[in-house]
Amino acid sequence: MSMLSIRPATAADIPAITRIYGHAVRHGTASFELETPDEAEMMRRMRALRDAGYPYLVAETDAVAGYAYAGAYRARPAYRFSVENSIYVAPDAHRRGIGRALLDRLIAECETRGYRLMIAVIGDSAQTPSIELHRAAGFKLVGALEGVGYKFDRWLDTVLMQRALGQGTAAPP
Repeated sequence: MSMLSIRPATAADIPAITRIYGHAVRHGTASFELETPDEAEMMRRMRALRDAGYPYLVAETDAVAGYAYAGAYRARPAYRFSVENSIYVAPDAHRRGIGRALLDRLIAECETRGYRLMIAVIGDSAQTPSIELHRAAGFKLVGALEGVGYKFDRWLDTVLMQRALGQGTAAPP
């Protein structure tokens, strides 16, 4: 594997991002979507997040190997200092530290922007690698919603984890 670089995503990355996410939708339970969005929809989503001031990153070796972004946890104004993270790694790039590198950079980017809490909403309580990735990055388990999704002919849980950013709740924003 070539040297890993993490950088802001660009429009040129959308085909790779769409492929990575499409695989996750079709074969995994990290996303509760049932149909793979096309490139135009993935571009719309990226632009919406970036236009709102959220970070959207790609990990690149010889090609895009993963991506991550943060977005609003909830729309109501009182939630404005909390973000939800998303990380997707290409299936042939798992277990190489790419997810951790993306998460570490995403945390740093969100702290720079003044966010105080990052929330991981992990699809499927059987997603042990994702749960352990977040735990290793300082997230704590705060709960699970049982049977909230139905995909691949089974009910899926959602695991909730959180991590303070910057001063967290120790001081007002």
